[in-house]
Amino acid sequence: MSEATNQLDVLVVGAGFGGMYMLHRARQLGLRAQVLEAGSDVGGTWYWNRYPGARCDVESLEYSYQFDEALQQEWQWSERYAPQPEILAYCQHVAERFDLRRDIEFNTRVLSAHFDEAAKRWSVTTERGQTFQAQFVVMATGCLSVPNVPEIDGAERFKGPIYHTGRWPKEGVDFTGKRVAVLGTGSSGIQSIPLIAQQAKSLTVFQRTPNHSVPAQNKPLDPTLEAAIKKNYADLRARNAQETIGFGARHPSNQGSVLEASPEEREAQFEYHWQLGGLLFMRAFGDMGLSAEANEYAAEFIRNKIRQKVKDPATAAKLLPDTAVGCKRLCADSGYFETFNQPHVSLVDLQETPLKGLYEDGVETESGRFEVDAVVFATGFDAMTGALSRIDIRGRAGQKLSDAWAEGPKTYLGLQVVGFPNLFTVTGPGSPSVLTNMLPSIEQHVRFITDAIADTKAAGLSTMEAQQGAQDAWVGHVNEVGNATIYPSCNSWYVGANIPGKPRVFMPYLGFPAYCEKCDAVKAAGYEGFERAA
Repeated sequence: MSEATNQLDVLVVGAGFGGMYMLHRARQLGLRAQVLEAGSDVGGTWYWNRYPGARCDVESLEYSYQFDEALQQEWQWSERYAPQPEILAYCQHVAERFDLRRDIEFNTRVLSAHFDEAAKRWSVTTERGQTFQAQFVVMATGCLSVPNVPEIDGAERFKGPIYHTGRWPKEGVDFTGKRVAVLGTGSSGIQSIPLIAQQAKSLTVFQRTPNHSVPAQNKPLDPTLEAAIKKNYADLRARNAQETIGFGARHPSNQGSVLEASPEEREAQFEYHWQLGGLLFMRAFGDMGLSAEANEYAAEFIRNKIRQKVKDPATAAKLLPDTAVGCKRLCADSGYFETFNQPHVSLVDLQETPLKGLYEDGVETESGRFEVDAVVFATGFDAMTGALSRIDIRGRAGQKLSDAWAEGPKTYLGLQVVGFPNLFTVTGPGSPSVLTNMLPSIEQHVRFITDAIADTKAAGLSTMEAQQGAQDAWVGHVNEVGNATIYPSCNSWYVGANIPGKPRVFMPYLGFPAYCEKCDAVKAAGYEGFERAA
């Protein structure tokens, strides 16, 4: 690679939805930009997560780019909730349509990013021995991109294959005639277990914590609905931009109180939103996410549904969650609970009989051994900060990002960190990110970042960095808003509780669409809270 190609205005890490749009916007502004991607193609989380049943929990017509009207009109989705292969195909279509791949280096994992204070540039190295110099670095590394692979005693002794849902083989896996163990009942487990059960000779599910899940109510996409939305896509997008969680504008929230509703009204609202499916259940009442008392009515409604679906009362009892609905991301399923009615499917409650580890022929708990031929870890991700923590990022005076975040991630607007000039994060901790429809949130962040870069360069300035006071105030605000809700109340990946030793901090920001207004105001005030210098 020539020296010229290594000297960049913008280096982007990650070629998912954030990285692709960042590259497109940077090009439009005439910036020299390069994307580095660890995978062999675009797609980000939809490239890596190809496990059976992987599917988006936001409706297809809303989980898509909106920056290009022709793109919106030409792409056709087949289902209400798009499956992983279709979303990956959409990403590939976008890459081809905008000729993005010529500025993306695939199979290239970033090792380090160090800021040179004298040169006011970043030096980025890769596993392939390359070094890139860039004025600005944009981490589009994703919120759910690093698998949480548990350290389980005896894993090296197990004779069969071990899979992780977040790193599924491209060629797929055939479990026909196999005895399979699945460890984990979060979203990836809930999506994959029904399909693995269709193939496996026997399936044993090892559950640590039962999860709330609502039927996705997935179905083929209605062409009439698609045509109606495409006729005035801007209207749907505008209404979504005003939604508190940023998606589902066709299904308005009920702002009424659970506590003020009659028993009949409560039941009717819960049932209506149950039939809508998935995350839309959280729209049944306005105070479900604010009041533990209100939330308990929703939790009991879901528990009753589980009791109705699962024929064996003992198995049903093990599947009943005792956490608040939504404090972990609500799951959307297609026949998950009904899967346990099949005679070859069994459930092991690890709270009753803790996991000891793996042995040569299977899984061992304190109550005995389970012989299996294959093990699947459906154990989720090191969310929000996992990808960043695996890169040696050093800012002013050689300060490590890992040290700056030793007590948990601290950012200004989820966009920048004090002491790390010209380093931006797309949908980083401290922004709404995973509590919204990710696509509009990604586009909003990329627009802010590219405008900030362009304005900084146009002003003849070299650096842009979050100010300490602004960051401190923002972190305090994020915590204050989060602590006023039910969201930090349980051990979820929102607070990093699934990763041993990770500081317990509620990482996303509960403040959409006010967050977008805040970013607009900051920009209008000359990037208030940021220090820009020559």
